[in-house]
Amino acid sequence: HEYGMRVGFWRLLEALTKRKMRATTAINANVCRSYPPVAQAMLDAGWEFMGHGVKQGVLHTLPDQRAAIGEAVEIIRQFTGKKPKGWLGPGLSETWETLDLLAEAGIEYVSDWVTDDQPYEIRTRAGALVSVPYTLELNDIPMMAIQHHTSAEWVRRVKDQFDRLWAEGAKNPRVMALAVHPYISGVPHRIKHFEAAYDYMRKQKGVWFTTGEEIYGWYKAHPW
Repeated sequence: HEYGMRVGFWRLLEALTKRKMRATTAINANVCRSYPPVAQAMLDAGWEFMGHGVKQGVLHTLPDQRAAIGEAVEIIRQFTGKKPKGWLGPGLSETWETLDLLAEAGIEYVSDWVTDDQPYEIRTRAGALVSVPYTLELNDIPMMAIQHHTSAEWVRRVKDQFDRLWAEGAKNPRVMALAVHPYISGVPHRIKHFEAAYDYMRKQKGVWFTTGEEIYGWYKAHPW
């Protein structure tokens, strides 16, 4: 993880900046304090800051989940100047009350629910949240660190996923998420594959490379 913050992150940032793309950073809020150059670089690049806990650790093990959510939101607000709209639970973890607590804290969309290729609303006691699609199928942790696939297999899967969603998107929009981590995809032997995946998708017309927050905003402005 230290390698990712010291070295890998900067490769990912350079690759996206070169292609004029912004990312959504699902950020442990403590990064703003422990690695301020990294957090500042993401802020300067116009990335969206998405709540992802204070420190990495599943929510159901915390003694006070409400306080942890509130602290994460406040740290990001102080650093960026605005409250985060989105939330990704560390490890996609939730309890039965998490969505209610997130809505009460002012979070407007979540990506923990890997259940669709399009946004949809989730009812909570504090109003509706929107689920913005996420995926584990293209996530570099399960693919690389757990399943031990090669980088070439990751690119092949990205292309296959993109081709299908792009074709279906001709009639009805689809959302495709790529979840990568600096200490995995930012290493020397993988970064060219990360770049290749985006170069492939950029060749097609009608693709919107954007953030979770902007997808959420589009969905709210265009109710189906």
